[in-house]
Amino acid sequence: MQLIEVPAKAGYVWFRQGIWLFRRNPLAFLTLFFAYLLAMTLISAIPVIGGVLPLLFVPGVAVGFMAACRDTIAGKPVFPTILIDGFRSYGSNVAKHLLVLGAVYVVAMLLVLAASAFVDGGALLRLMTIGGDLDAEALANSDVPLAVLASLLCYVPVSMLFWFAPVLTAWHDVPPVKAMFFSIVSCWRNKGAFMVYGALWFAVSTVVSIGLSTLLRALGAGDFTVAILMPALIIVTTMLYCSFYATYRGCYGVQEKQPAEMPDSGR
Repeated sequence: MQLIEVPAKAGYVWFRQGIWLFRRNPLAFLTLFFAYLLAMTLISAIPVIGGVLPLLFVPGVAVGFMAACRDTIAGKPVFPTILIDGFRSYGSNVAKHLLVLGAVYVVAMLLVLAASAFVDGGALLRLMTIGGDLDAEALANSDVPLAVLASLLCYVPVSMLFWFAPVLTAWHDVPPVKAMFFSIVSCWRNKGAFMVYGALWFAVSTVVSIGLSTLLRALGAGDFTVAILMPALIIVTTMLYCSFYATYRGCYGVQEKQPAEMPDSGR
């Protein structure tokens, strides 16, 4: 494992590689995404702890999605069972470490939501952990939107801690605490590339959501906005997930054999 620094333009390369990876096997990646959503929905239905239990498995699932990207580059078939690759393919010790990471992630997310309670009195925290409904009028008259923004800001350091930690634990046998340390150091040392990378994905998601909605209303097809917008955003999200592997390749100097048409690594 070699932690390297990359120029800011590498963020654009990671963005392109994520799209390239998705295009290599779109059906497999969309199947993985929907399998993940289904599994998390079923787990969320568990009484009392269902609101936070899915977070426990996020690091392990992240390894599975990274493995799917790796196998796609290698030309191997990808099946939905690869989502649990982190828990079954690297030994019981790695599986335990991934669950430890998951437990830390649960605590970190609860702290992020708890921080939002200072903005909206705990409304967002109750919605995310206990559940319930909040109609559009109640939402507009509450501080929940501001609480969401505060949560996103608080989530930035959490995302840096866990961006590479699962794959470092599973593929490089790095203990959880060291993996989180290496992850945040890597993100910080390559913050210019991550800023470009994040800005590009934010721009794409904004253009897709606002652009499609505006176009459909202009065509008099506003009633079909949700039916068309949701699949488009799911595709964008899946491409974003594919690009996570590109960031790992870029920040850790991964040099696996790759097809000639893959965008330049930018290193």
